[in-house]
Amino acid sequence: MSETILVTGGAGDIGRALARRFLAGGHRVVLLDRDAAALEGAARDIADGDRLACITADVTDGASIGEAVKQAQAIFGAIGVLVNNAGGVTAPTLASTDESAWLADLDLNLNGAWRCVRAVQEGMMTRGRGIIINISSANATGIYGYPAYSAAKAGLEHFTRFLAVELGRYGVRANAIAPGSVKTQAWNERVAHDPEILERVKRWYPLGDVCVPEDVAGLAAFLIGPDARMITGAVIALDGGLTAGSTTMAREFCGAEF
Repeated sequence: MSETILVTGGAGDIGRALARRFLAGGHRVVLLDRDAAALEGAARDIADGDRLACITADVTDGASIGEAVKQAQAIFGAIGVLVNNAGGVTAPTLASTDESAWLADLDLNLNGAWRCVRAVQEGMMTRGRGIIINISSANATGIYGYPAYSAAKAGLEHFTRFLAVELGRYGVRANAIAPGSVKTQAWNERVAHDPEILERVKRWYPLGDVCVPEDVAGLAAFLIGPDARMITGAVIALDGGLTAGSTTMAREFCGAEF
C-alpha cells in the first residue's frame, strides 16, 4: 500500500536517502526543512516531481509545522507515515553547554518531534492506521559527547514508547531508529582538518565501520512495511555494535585478548 510520508530534516543526507528509498517503494514523499535553499537542492538531486514535494518549515515552530502539514495534505492527501529526522547538536561538553544551548537542543531534537506528532496524530487516529519513526541516536544510551542532544534523544526514545502504548489501539505504530556515527556531510569539516578521524572512529565499532544514510533509509523502509506490522515501541540500534560493547574495554577489564 502506497502512503504519503512526511520526513523532517529532509534536506540533509539522511532525509534525501529516506526520500529515495520511499519513492522507490512507490510512496509519495513530502520533505520538510527550514533551509529553503537546501530543500531546492534536494528536489533537484532527487528529481521526482510527481511524487515528491518540498515544504519549508521549522520544527521548533508549532504554527509552521501545522501549516506545512495542511499543505502536504492538500498536495498528496492524508499523512500515513511521519519520520522525525530533524536534529542537530551544539555544545560537545557539559562545561561548554550554557542554558541557550541546552534549551535549543531540547527544542530541536525532542520538542520538534512532539510538535510534528501533534500535527498528524489526529488524522492517523481517524484513519485507524499510521506509522511514526523517530530518528534517535546511540547518544541516547551512551556517553559520546553533546549532553543536551543526548538527553533529548533519550527523551525521544521514551516518547516513542508512549506513542506506541497510547496510540496502538488506533492502529498507529511508533518505533525509533538509533544510529551510531553516520557518514554525512556533517563530517566534512572535521575530516578536512583531520583526514584520519573517521578511521579512528571506526575502530570503536565492532564491525569496524560506520553507517551511511542508506542504512538508516533501509531500516525505515522495513519498519513501514508489512513484515514489521507487529513491531511497535521498539528502539532499534543501527550502530555496528557500538552500544553492545568494546573489545578495547573488555581487554582492559579481563586482561585477555578478544
